Amino acid sequence: MADLYGTDEQAETVLQTTGAEESALLADEAGMEEPPLVTFESLGLSAPVLQAVKDLGFESPTPIQEHAIPVMIAGRDLIGQAQTGTGKTAAFALPVLSAINAEERVIQALVLEPTRELALQSAESFQGFARHIEDFRVAPIYGGASYETQIRSLKHGAQVVVGTPGRVIDLIERGKLDLSHLTHVVLDEADEMLRMGFIEDVEWILSRLPEKRQTALFSATMPEPIRRVAVEYLQDPEEVRIESRITPATTVHQRYWVVANAHKVDAMTRILEVENYDAVLVFVRTKTDAEDVATKLQARGLACAALHGDIPQRQREKIVERLKNGSLDIIIATDVAARGLDVDRITHVFNYDVPYDAESYVHRIGRTGRAGRSGEAVLFVTPRERRALRQIERVTRQRIEPLRMPTAADVNKRRLENFRSQIMETIEAGGLEEYQEVVSELLSDDSLEPETLAAALAKMAQRGSALLIDENAPDYLPQHGGFEERRFRERRVPSAQPAPLREFPDMKMVRYRVAVGRRDGVKPGQIVGAIANEAGMESKYIGEICIFDTFSTVDLPDGMPEETQEILAQARICGRSMDLRVYTAEPPRRPRRDFGSYKPADYLADDEGEEPEYRHEPGDINGNSINYQPGQMQPRGPQSHGPRFPRPASHRRSLDFGSSRRPPRVATRRSFGAPASIRRRDGY
Repeated sequence: MADLYGTDEQAETVLQTTGAEESALLADEAGMEEPPLVTFESLGLSAPVLQAVKDLGFESPTPIQEHAIPVMIAGRDLIGQAQTGTGKTAAFALPVLSAINAEERVIQALVLEPTRELALQSAESFQGFARHIEDFRVAPIYGGASYETQIRSLKHGAQVVVGTPGRVIDLIERGKLDLSHLTHVVLDEADEMLRMGFIEDVEWILSRLPEKRQTALFSATMPEPIRRVAVEYLQDPEEVRIESRITPATTVHQRYWVVANAHKVDAMTRILEVENYDAVLVFVRTKTDAEDVATKLQARGLACAALHGDIPQRQREKIVERLKNGSLDIIIATDVAARGLDVDRITHVFNYDVPYDAESYVHRIGRTGRAGRSGEAVLFVTPRERRALRQIERVTRQRIEPLRMPTAADVNKRRLENFRSQIMETIEAGGLEEYQEVVSELLSDDSLEPETLAAALAKMAQRGSALLIDENAPDYLPQHGGFEERRFRERRVPSAQPAPLREFPDMKMVRYRVAVGRRDGVKPGQIVGAIANEAGMESKYIGEICIFDTFSTVDLPDGMPEETQEILAQARICGRSMDLRVYTAEPPRRPRRDFGSYKPADYLADDEGEEPEYRHEPGDINGNSINYQPGQMQPRGPQSHGPRFPRPASHRRSLDFGSSRRPPRVATRRSFGAPASIRRRDGY
């Protein structure tokens, strides 16, 4: 596997053992011929699951998926040892979904996670991979949330439960969690559960499960307590261990930038405007992303093309040849399509998405900085992928430094330099005699100054686009987007500048504040549902949503009627009023109360300095949004553009979006969501 997840100088080790047999080491030596490509079709997945994988644009499995999925499909118990970020969730979710019977409304699979965040991520991954399985439901069970909501989701008939050990035990003891029909158990991040002191809870749960079941244990390390649990509760397990023996080239300068998905293209465009590059290779996870990013960069005037598995081989060869001869500067590629790609003029590698494992990261950035030449590698990291960044640094034993985003002044300086260089190159190329005669004739008119004529010609050369950008305009790409490990986090005020809509970038937006935050357990889908139903607005007009500890922000089109804003302010989410109002970045302080000599510091705390946890971005299945279709808007006139704000019905004011974690699709007088026939399939 020398070139599957690393260059010819990098090797990967896969260790497999069966029961008590001797370990067989399957290692491909460096320099061996590239092995055949392993596809998801060859792993034995069911047709609906395989279709979902294709829809999501994944081309080939990661090493842990390649070796773990066939074992679980065969019904064997499994010990999977691989680092965080290697795609372990899909390694157990895909075979579990292929095996369960969605027609039976009983719990057939239990996945234990150490934290609430991991439980939510795994549940959302299950839902994404089960998009073609009818009547499938997954119930996330974790502490810090309403018991009633989680019990209600279990009553609706979830086939898969993903939860933290403490809440799972509570519901078992209350008689609300029936695991008598269980056929699959997954212990994810087992070493992390050991570190957090959950291992006794895990054993308590395992001891009360049906003996006839398939058990899979995944862990980054295998300390003795975890090994003991595996020996006691797993039956003749097969072990798959993915080990890393990789080191990135020291000639590659590695940087990262923390950015929301919606701003990645803008950030990449600005970096390319300032840095000197010859050819650029942009890595994405899926074929869909490759086409989407290529289209957006082409719209910005960059010479680029997509490269992925659906492109015929002959066309792929032509694209690579164009990159080599200089007629193409940027390629957006998936890992599979870039196999064997060796182009000397590649100076920059962008990781548009964090790769699933450190091997893939090293393989990607190894496309630049070859033969002793220097190269640049930029990694885009969303706020929820910080752990994956630290994992890459730990495995590669190299620090990835934060990137300084170029400012508007930096961009203008480079544009002026490029403009001057183009003028000088044109002069040196010669052949200006015909144009000199025209200019001399124009200057014969004493009323025309040479500077004015030159400025007019320069403006003509821009073809209607501005040469410089406004340095005084608010910048939604802050100069410092990185983060540093520190004992006390720097407090920052969230920006009041709204982000442009993807589909309607020219539409004027306003950022609003919602008085419900992370502590209330709110999700972006609930905010989308509340606004869409109460204001009668299509979800495509609802912009970026950021969720902080005590409040949230949402970008909405300018021009909202005062009456609509008042009704939205009274709508309820998670048992609290939205209290919607324009966000000004000036945090409102709560009124002081007389506590005598004791005044708790938290009581007067304001909203500033919080880091957002979730963002509403279309197409992201990692917990950031839902595929929500609100009711139809009122008809618009032929000359109207953008959303209309019809007067909401007064009876909608009593709705509580979030009391059942499901935004209703119809306006009915209910306090706990919509009828069962139109509830979300994930049980929220």
